[in-house]
Amino acid sequence: MKEKRGLTYEDAGVSIDTMDAALDDIKGMIKSTYRPEVVSSIGQFGGLFALDKDKYDQPVLVSSNDSVGTKLKLAFMTGRHNTVGFDIVAHCANDILVLGAEPLFFLDYLGTGKLERHVMVQLMEGLSAGCKETGCALIGGETAELPSFYQPGEYDLVGTIIGIVERQKILTGDTIRPGDRVIGLASVGLHTNGYSLARKIVFEVCGYGAEERIDELGMTIADELLKPHKSYVKPILKLIEKYNAEEPKIKGLAHITGGGLRDNIPRILPENCSAVIEKGSWDMLPVFPFLQEKGGVAEDEMYRVFNMGIGMAVVVSAECADQIAGDLKSLGETVYSIGEIAEGDKTVVWGG
Repeated sequence: MKEKRGLTYEDAGVSIDTMDAALDDIKGMIKSTYRPEVVSSIGQFGGLFALDKDKYDQPVLVSSNDSVGTKLKLAFMTGRHNTVGFDIVAHCANDILVLGAEPLFFLDYLGTGKLERHVMVQLMEGLSAGCKETGCALIGGETAELPSFYQPGEYDLVGTIIGIVERQKILTGDTIRPGDRVIGLASVGLHTNGYSLARKIVFEVCGYGAEERIDELGMTIADELLKPHKSYVKPILKLIEKYNAEEPKIKGLAHITGGGLRDNIPRILPENCSAVIEKGSWDMLPVFPFLQEKGGVAEDEMYRVFNMGIGMAVVVSAECADQIAGDLKSLGETVYSIGEIAEGDKTVVWGG
């Protein structure tokens, strides 16, 4: 009688062999992100990072955690997974940058119903590129294969970042005063926010296909909506070092994510201040009027959901505003003077 074969983990939908093969594919990418402080190796139960305490007087660790959100739906539709990894690193790095923090290391979580080796490789390409762009090391993470938990071909991608800042150099916005200027750094597109509305407009209202070329955009829907989230880490950290060595001239930073300019700038304002933002003071990326027109979206809703072309707002002392803007331009940023701080009640007031 033929002996009956017992069930295996793979019979239940989890392939350890696929996981091991994928890890072999990505080891080089992960190691390419390492900083000198990394003292662990791939495969250990935890990532080890030896902080150089001699570099700091009163070091404060700064952390943030986020997901890519429904932008992942574009990756599923197109089979293009090599940008969303960059997105999550850049998003998290910008979030701790606003406190003046330098990114140190990053951890990722990938949950999927069935692990696809080529998808994991593409995701790690993006994660590694994002870590190298922001200067942090990819020292650990978790890949969970959860059969029947996710829809076929779908996954979730979440990231956690740890950074560091000197206690006396933390940017809180407390020194912001009326008369300070607001500089806007251009975004490259939607970044990672507003995708539920954007997808509804282009796919449900307009009936476009992901690979359909749109004249107003000068590219396909997929090319536009998969543009990676821009990182502002390197230029901003350089200028913080230059201008905040003594009395801070860069007083506050706001990462323009969900909630747009209207909801994010007030997060850094003192109780007696408002930000007067001049609409029309920056070049609007074509994707925003395109979405507004095709979806019949009210202007106020557009400014509440999308970044509208400004990815980072920088509040600076008026006497240094032009010099700081010039330095940012020399570092490759597209820079706009978008407003000023006035007396108020922690709100954004629209001008223009």
